[in-house]
Amino acid sequence: MNRILNMLLVLLALGLMIYNIILVDFKNPLQGDSTVALIGIVAASCALVLLSIFAASRKIQKKVNENNTID
Repeated sequence: MNRILNMLLVLLALGLMIYNIILVDFKNPLQGDSTVALIGIVAASCALVLLSIFAASRKIQKKVNENNTID
């Protein structure tokens, strides 16, 4: 997955998180559509964490490959 696709997915996850935050009724956050919005916020957060782990692993893999070609 290239860098542009990774950034696009991060922006999409952030957009979904912001949209779901707007939908939450903070007076009753565990009733009705607010529950679905909270689940959406958690899912978007998980996607952001997974994408950041993937980006970090790509950087590590690149450094490992550079060190192997030097030896």
